[in-house]
Amino acid sequence: MKWLFRKITNGLTSVREFLIPFGAAGLFAIALLDSALIPLPGGPDAVMLLLSTQAPARMPFYALGATAGSVIGCLILYYISRRAGRSALDKFSDEKRARVKKLVDRYDVLSVLVASILPPPFPFKLFVITAGVFRLSVVRFAVAVAVGRAFRFFLEGFLAVRYGEQAGELLKQNYPAVGLGLAALIVVVFVARGLLKRKGKKVDGVLEAGAAAEDEAEPSADL
Repeated sequence: MKWLFRKITNGLTSVREFLIPFGAAGLFAIALLDSALIPLPGGPDAVMLLLSTQAPARMPFYALGATAGSVIGCLILYYISRRAGRSALDKFSDEKRARVKKLVDRYDVLSVLVASILPPPFPFKLFVITAGVFRLSVVRFAVAVAVGRAFRFFLEGFLAVRYGEQAGELLKQNYPAVGLGLAALIVVVFVARGLLKRKGKKVDGVLEAGAAAEDEAEPSADL
Protein backbone atom coordinates (compact mmCIF):
# COMPACT_ATOMS: atom_id res chain seq x y z
CA MET A 1 0.00 0.00 0.00
CA LYS A 2 2.81 2.39 0.84
CA TRP A 3 4.39 1.68 -2.54
CA LEU A 4 1.10 2.44 -4.31
CA PHE A 5 0.56 5.64 -2.31
CA ARG A 6 4.11 6.79 -3.11
CA LYS A 7 3.58 5.98 -6.79
CA ILE A 8 0.35 8.00 -6.91
CA THR A 9 1.92 10.92 -5.03
CA ASN A 10 4.92 10.96 -7.38
CA GLY A 11 2.59 10.85 -10.38
CA LEU A 12 0.52 13.77 -9.10
CA THR A 13 3.69 15.72 -8.33
CA SER A 14 4.85 15.13 -11.91
CA VAL A 15 1.53 16.46 -13.22
CA ARG A 16 1.92 19.59 -11.11
CA GLU A 17 5.52 20.14 -12.24
CA PHE A 18 4.42 19.72 -15.86
CA LEU A 19 1.64 22.33 -15.48
CA ILE A 20 3.58 25.02 -13.58
CA PRO A 21 5.54 26.35 -16.63
CA PHE A 22 2.22 27.15 -18.35
CA GLY A 23 1.69 30.01 -15.89
CA ALA A 24 -1.92 31.17 -15.46
CA ALA A 25 -3.23 28.36 -17.70
CA GLY A 26 -1.32 25.76 -15.69
CA LEU A 27 -2.58 27.25 -12.43
CA PHE A 28 -6.11 27.13 -13.84
CA ALA A 29 -5.69 23.39 -14.50
CA ILE A 30 -4.15 22.73 -11.07
CA ALA A 31 -6.99 24.59 -9.28
CA LEU A 32 -9.60 22.78 -11.37
CA LEU A 33 -8.15 19.34 -10.56
CA ASP A 34 -7.73 20.22 -6.89
CA SER A 35 -11.36 21.37 -6.56
CA ALA A 36 -12.72 18.40 -8.51
CA LEU A 37 -11.40 15.81 -6.04
CA ILE A 38 -7.96 15.21 -7.64
CA PRO A 39 -5.70 17.16 -5.24
CA LEU A 40 -2.15 17.82 -6.41
CA PRO A 41 0.66 18.12 -3.81
CA GLY A 42 0.74 21.67 -2.44
CA GLY A 43 -2.44 22.54 -4.32
CA PRO A 44 -3.00 25.81 -6.17
CA ASP A 45 -2.01 27.90 -3.13
CA ALA A 46 1.65 26.84 -3.21
CA VAL A 47 1.81 27.34 -6.99
CA MET A 48 0.13 30.75 -6.68
CA LEU A 49 2.84 31.86 -4.25
CA LEU A 50 5.64 30.42 -6.41
CA LEU A 51 4.50 32.00 -9.69
CA SER A 52 3.66 35.37 -8.14
CA THR A 53 7.10 35.53 -6.52
CA GLN A 54 8.80 34.72 -9.84
CA ALA A 55 6.70 37.12 -11.99
CA PRO A 56 5.01 39.77 -9.79
CA ALA A 57 3.59 41.71 -12.76
CA ARG A 58 1.52 38.67 -13.80
CA MET A 59 0.05 38.08 -10.34
CA PRO A 60 -3.51 39.23 -11.27
CA PHE A 61 -3.57 36.74 -14.17
CA TYR A 62 -2.45 33.95 -11.87
CA ALA A 63 -5.13 34.83 -9.30
CA LEU A 64 -7.85 34.98 -11.95
CA GLY A 65 -6.71 31.68 -13.48
CA ALA A 66 -6.71 29.97 -10.09
CA THR A 67 -10.13 31.42 -9.22
CA ALA A 68 -11.68 30.33 -12.54
CA GLY A 69 -10.21 26.84 -12.25
CA SER A 70 -11.42 26.48 -8.68
CA VAL A 71 -14.95 27.58 -9.58
CA ILE A 72 -15.19 25.16 -12.51
CA GLY A 73 -13.73 22.33 -10.45
CA CYS A 74 -16.24 23.01 -7.67
CA LEU A 75 -19.09 23.03 -10.19
CA ILE A 76 -17.94 19.63 -11.51
CA LEU A 77 -17.94 18.24 -7.96
CA TYR A 78 -21.29 19.97 -7.28
CA TYR A 79 -22.97 18.25 -10.25
CA ILE A 80 -21.36 14.88 -9.47
CA SER A 81 -22.70 15.13 -5.91
CA ARG A 82 -26.08 16.29 -7.14
CA ARG A 83 -26.32 13.21 -9.37
CA ALA A 84 -24.98 10.81 -6.73
CA GLY A 85 -27.36 12.06 -4.02
CA ARG A 86 -26.77 11.31 -0.35
CA SER A 87 -24.36 8.48 -1.15
CA ALA A 88 -21.80 11.19 -2.04
CA LEU A 89 -21.61 12.02 1.68
CA ASP A 90 -20.86 8.46 2.83
CA LYS A 91 -17.09 8.97 3.04
CA PHE A 92 -17.52 11.63 5.74
CA SER A 93 -18.32 10.98 9.39
CA ASP A 94 -21.89 11.43 10.67
CA GLU A 95 -20.70 14.20 12.97
CA LYS A 96 -19.10 16.23 10.16
CA ARG A 97 -22.11 15.72 7.87
CA ALA A 98 -24.55 16.86 10.55
CA ARG A 99 -22.47 19.94 11.41
CA VAL A 100 -22.06 21.05 7.79
CA LYS A 101 -25.72 20.34 6.96
CA LYS A 102 -26.77 22.51 9.91
CA LEU A 103 -24.58 25.37 8.70
CA VAL A 104 -25.87 25.06 5.12
CA ASP A 105 -29.50 24.95 6.31
CA ARG A 106 -28.98 28.03 8.46
CA TYR A 107 -26.76 30.18 6.24
CA ASP A 108 -27.39 28.76 2.74
CA VAL A 109 -24.65 29.72 0.24
CA LEU A 110 -23.14 32.11 2.80
CA SER A 111 -21.67 29.01 4.47
CA VAL A 112 -20.04 28.06 1.14
CA LEU A 113 -18.58 31.57 0.77
CA VAL A 114 -17.04 31.46 4.24
CA ALA A 115 -15.76 27.89 3.73
CA SER A 116 -14.12 28.85 0.41
CA ILE A 117 -12.01 31.48 2.19
CA LEU A 118 -10.75 29.34 5.05
CA PRO A 119 -7.47 27.43 4.56
CA PRO A 120 -6.88 23.66 4.89
CA PRO A 121 -7.56 21.52 6.84
CA PHE A 122 -11.03 23.14 6.81
CA PRO A 123 -13.32 20.63 4.99
CA PHE A 124 -14.33 22.86 2.07
CA LYS A 125 -15.09 19.93 -0.26
CA LEU A 126 -17.71 18.68 2.21
CA PHE A 127 -19.54 22.01 1.81
CA VAL A 128 -19.38 21.68 -1.98
CA ILE A 129 -20.70 18.11 -1.89
CA THR A 130 -23.44 19.08 0.58
CA ALA A 131 -24.46 21.98 -1.67
CA GLY A 132 -24.79 19.58 -4.59
CA VAL A 133 -26.64 16.87 -2.67
CA PHE A 134 -29.20 19.33 -1.31
CA ARG A 135 -29.42 21.27 -4.58
CA LEU A 136 -28.50 24.78 -3.51
CA SER A 137 -28.91 27.41 -6.24
CA VAL A 138 -26.08 26.71 -8.68
CA VAL A 139 -25.73 30.39 -9.66
CA ARG A 140 -25.46 31.63 -6.09
CA PHE A 141 -23.18 28.69 -5.27
CA ALA A 142 -20.80 29.60 -8.12
CA VAL A 143 -20.79 33.29 -7.14
CA ALA A 144 -20.03 32.42 -3.50
CA VAL A 145 -17.10 30.19 -4.51
CA ALA A 146 -15.79 32.81 -6.95
CA VAL A 147 -15.86 35.60 -4.35
CA GLY A 148 -14.24 33.49 -1.64
CA ARG A 149 -11.55 32.00 -3.85
CA ALA A 150 -10.76 35.35 -5.51
CA PHE A 151 -10.16 36.91 -2.10
CA ARG A 152 -7.92 34.01 -1.09
CA PHE A 153 -5.81 33.89 -4.26
CA PHE A 154 -5.43 37.67 -4.61
CA LEU A 155 -4.36 37.87 -0.95
CA GLU A 156 -1.77 35.15 -1.55
CA GLY A 157 -0.57 36.93 -4.68
CA PHE A 158 -0.31 40.27 -2.92
CA LEU A 159 1.75 38.77 -0.11
CA ALA A 160 4.00 36.94 -2.61
CA VAL A 161 4.65 40.17 -4.52
CA ARG A 162 5.32 42.13 -1.34
CA TYR A 163 7.28 39.62 0.73
CA GLY A 164 8.67 37.18 -1.85
CA GLU A 165 9.70 33.78 -0.53
CA GLN A 166 8.73 34.77 3.03
CA ALA A 167 5.06 34.99 2.01
CA GLY A 168 4.45 31.26 2.55
CA GLU A 169 5.61 31.38 6.15
CA LEU A 170 3.70 34.62 6.71
CA LEU A 171 0.51 33.03 5.41
CA LYS A 172 1.03 29.91 7.50
CA GLN A 173 1.29 32.04 10.64
CA ASN A 174 -1.45 34.61 9.97
CA TYR A 175 -3.92 33.37 7.36
CA PRO A 176 -6.03 31.24 9.73
CA ALA A 177 -6.67 34.30 11.91
CA VAL A 178 -7.31 36.53 8.86
CA GLY A 179 -9.65 33.96 7.31
CA LEU A 180 -11.61 33.45 10.52
CA GLY A 181 -11.82 37.21 11.09
CA LEU A 182 -13.12 37.82 7.58
CA ALA A 183 -15.55 34.92 7.88
CA ALA A 184 -16.91 36.38 11.12
CA LEU A 185 -17.25 39.80 9.46
CA ILE A 186 -19.18 38.32 6.52
CA VAL A 187 -21.57 36.52 8.88
CA VAL A 188 -22.14 39.72 10.90
CA VAL A 189 -22.82 41.75 7.73
CA PHE A 190 -25.34 39.22 6.39
CA VAL A 191 -27.09 38.84 9.75
CA ALA A 192 -27.30 42.62 10.12
CA ARG A 193 -28.64 42.88 6.57
CA GLY A 194 -31.31 40.29 7.35
CA LEU A 195 -32.33 42.13 10.52
CA LEU A 196 -32.55 45.44 8.65
CA LYS A 197 -34.72 43.83 5.95
CA ARG A 198 -37.01 42.36 8.60
CA LYS A 199 -37.22 45.72 10.37
CA GLY A 200 -37.95 47.47 7.06
CA LYS A 201 -40.82 45.05 6.37
CA LYS A 202 -42.30 45.74 9.80
CA VAL A 203 -42.10 49.50 9.23
CA ASP A 204 -43.75 49.12 5.81
CA GLY A 205 -46.49 47.03 7.41
CA VAL A 206 -47.17 49.70 10.04
CA LEU A 207 -47.25 52.44 7.41
CA GLU A 208 -49.62 50.44 5.21
CA ALA A 209 -51.88 49.77 8.18
CA GLY A 210 -51.88 53.47 9.05
CA ALA A 211 -52.69 54.45 5.47
CA ALA A 212 -55.55 51.93 5.37
CA ALA A 213 -56.94 53.33 8.63
CA GLU A 214 -56.84 56.87 7.21
CA ASP A 215 -58.64 55.72 4.04
CA GLU A 216 -61.41 54.18 6.11
CA ALA A 217 -61.73 57.30 8.25
CA GLU A 218 -62.04 59.74 5.29
CA PRO A 219 -65.70 58.99 4.32
CA SER A 220 -66.97 59.53 7.85
CA ALA A 221 -65.08 62.82 8.00
CA ASP A 222 -66.82 64.00 4.80
CA LEU A 223 -70.20 63.19 6.27
